[in-house]
Amino acid sequence: MLELAIKGIIIGLCISVPLGPIGMLCVQRTLTRGRAHGIVTGLGATTSDLVYTFVTLFFLRFVIGFIEAHQVVFQFTGAIVVVLFGAFIIKSRPTSQTQLRVVSKGSLVSDYLTAFGLTFSNPLILFVLMALFARFDFIAERSPALHYLVGIGCILVGATAWWLLLTYIVSHFKDKLGLRGLRLINLVTGSVIVVIGCAGLIVSFF
Repeated sequence: MLELAIKGIIIGLCISVPLGPIGMLCVQRTLTRGRAHGIVTGLGATTSDLVYTFVTLFFLRFVIGFIEAHQVVFQFTGAIVVVLFGAFIIKSRPTSQTQLRVVSKGSLVSDYLTAFGLTFSNPLILFVLMALFARFDFIAERSPALHYLVGIGCILVGATAWWLLLTYIVSHFKDKLGLRGLRLINLVTGSVIVVIGCAGLIVSFF
């Protein structure tokens, strides 16, 4: 059971640590809105990953053929979503910290939902999860229900631990940035996300 828990935590870290669109978005929101918004963004992405983890463990046979048959469509659609979201971040303008606390008070739910939607728009994460499960020999078929609960729970623990650490580190730089610095963060983050999306478009064509 301990080995299963460790494997779950490692898998949770593996799907969260790479600084893709969600990682960049988490950094941007932590700097411009506060640590709570960064954590919620990470948890939104993690929830999507857990949904695909559940699908991988229980319903893979029913969906894998459909995804393989429409892989280009999924890649193209996901890349478009990423590009548009990156463009939105580039255009967004940070406000002063005093105004920010008032404006962003009720936006934790929207931060969670947008992160979930952005991650969920790319079901190709199933193939990443399949590779990780095979690499770590994660949860054999016909394992007890407790093993599934512990495994999925530990994936959540590993992913959450990363978002807590990332937002903790990033939040230490927040007070050193003025409005100009926050604007630069938006430009850099949005540009990186757009580039990642464009790369996805190119891959979907070739």
